[in-house]
Amino acid sequence: MDCPACKNPMMILELHQVEIDFCDECEGIWLDGGELEMLLSMAESFIKLTPAENTKESPRKCPICSTKMSKVNFDTGSTPVLLDKCPDGHGIWFDSGELKTVVKNAGGKNHPVVKLLDEMFGLSE
Repeated sequence: MDCPACKNPMMILELHQVEIDFCDECEGIWLDGGELEMLLSMAESFIKLTPAENTKESPRKCPICSTKMSKVNFDTGSTPVLLDKCPDGHGIWFDSGELKTVVKNAGGKNHPVVKLLDEMFGLSE
C-alpha cells in the first residue's frame, strides 16, 4: 500500500496484535476500519470523530479505494486532533505523532500503546 501523504510504499507492523501500515518516510500511520478501537480497547461509541469545518489541509485519498477522505476531529475533551477518515469506512490516516496524541488523550500517557509507540518509533516528547 502507498502512503496517502507522500506516496511512498508503507510497511506493515504489528502493534498490540493489530496490523498497522507505517510510512518510514513521513512517519504516518494507517489504521484499517475498527483498528483504532481495538488499540484503545474501547467501544466504538466512545470514539468521538466529528466533521472538521474550515480546515486548510488538503484532503488525502484513501490508500484502499482512492476516494477523497473526510477531515474529522478526534475529540476527547482536550484539543482535538485533525485526522483523515475514509468515507467508505476503510480506515483512518494519522500524520506523524497524531496516533500517539489520540491514544494519550483517550487512554492516558501510561496507556500501553503510548509506551509501545515510543519504543517502536521514538515518538517521545
